[in-house]
Amino acid sequence: MAPDFSSTRWRKSSHSSMDENSTCVEAAAVSAVIAVRDGKDPNGPCLTFAPEDWRSLLARIKHSALDI
Repeated sequence: MAPDFSSTRWRKSSHSSMDENSTCVEAAAVSAVIAVRDGKDPNGPCLTFAPEDWRSLLARIKHSALDI
């Protein structure tokens, strides 16, 4: 069963502009997962990660270990 995101408090990077048209992702802790969505499409799909997988992904991004 998918988590209910209706009352979720989404967060985006402090490096992201407050403009609604900005390109950013938003993340939220929901139940036992970290949910991630496209900030331009708040009603669109979400990716979910186990907390340890999310931390690992962020660490790899911060250390430029991914070609993104």
